[in-house]
Amino acid sequence: MRGFVRVQTWQPGSVNRRCPCCSAELHFRVFGFPAPCAPSSDQGTAHGSVNPAPVLNSKHESVTKTARAEPYLLMCIIFFKFDPRPASKNAYRLILASNRDEIYIRPSKAADWWGSGKDILSGVDMTEGKEGGSWLSISKRGKLTALTNYLEHKNNPEALGRGFLVTNFMTENLDSFSYLRKLSSEGHLYNGFNLLTAEFRANEDTVCYYGNRGSPEPERLKAAGIYGLSNSLLDTPWRKMQHGKQRFTSVVNKMLPPEGLVQELLQVLNDEELNTPDSMQESQGEGYNKTWLKALSAVCVRAPGYGTRTNTIILIDNENNVSFTERTMLNCDVTQWSTRSFQFKLQE
Repeated sequence: MRGFVRVQTWQPGSVNRRCPCCSAELHFRVFGFPAPCAPSSDQGTAHGSVNPAPVLNSKHESVTKTARAEPYLLMCIIFFKFDPRPASKNAYRLILASNRDEIYIRPSKAADWWGSGKDILSGVDMTEGKEGGSWLSISKRGKLTALTNYLEHKNNPEALGRGFLVTNFMTENLDSFSYLRKLSSEGHLYNGFNLLTAEFRANEDTVCYYGNRGSPEPERLKAAGIYGLSNSLLDTPWRKMQHGKQRFTSVVNKMLPPEGLVQELLQVLNDEELNTPDSMQESQGEGYNKTWLKALSAVCVRAPGYGTRTNTIILIDNENNVSFTERTMLNCDVTQWSTRSFQFKLQE
């Protein structure tokens, strides 16, 4: 195995875990997760499907459609404006708004500091065999990376975990482009993904992109641009991408104060409007249930047991100040959320 690839071992069979919602012991099947907790009329929580799906007989029975799709449908969507030398003193070098879409039951930690110097900030995947992976991360040294999966029906269950692509970049001593160039030679070891890597320095800001289902070479993104990344290649004009990017652009062009900007961006991220029909998304998702693809057409996804469970807003201004806001679902309940904010200064 070359380079920085971290190998994970997948053992066949099943494992036992505790539900993060109610601590009940759950049986995890290979390539499947149990259904998330849903309110029950006769007792506190029940592990079955969330309405409007039919109620399952067994308290801990898996939701078959959702569970089977889970290993590959870690959807996510990212909108960002990259302007390393903004004309206005009060403007931002980076404005990024991101949703993490996931099985509600999948164990993970909310954003916090980690690393040898406690200088890396991100949420962390705690799925067995994939502990330590992430989807979005930033450090005090000015490194940032974000991941989305590429929607495709056929996937390799033996492929390496993509979440480590994020944490590896944050801990490796490689610049953005070099890391992606190295990764491009190993892209075949992973199921489909898109990865943004960035560095925000006093003398230069850089944002790079690589998708292992697109060009074999990474790309340096042009400055003063507004971009969107979902589950196809960068700026692929899916209807949800175009709709969300239009709303994002309208917000970032208002020159709002930080608090107002964050609040309006959260509204963009929580837009549940379905963007259908979308022949381009449907063509790429051929093989998936059309009802499922319809649910995935919203910027904020809501499906039985699956959907948007984390919103993240990152702002970097002209004076190296960073604002990181994360809004996270609690107890597998779409009505319960917790918001945390981190403010820090990039180190020179």
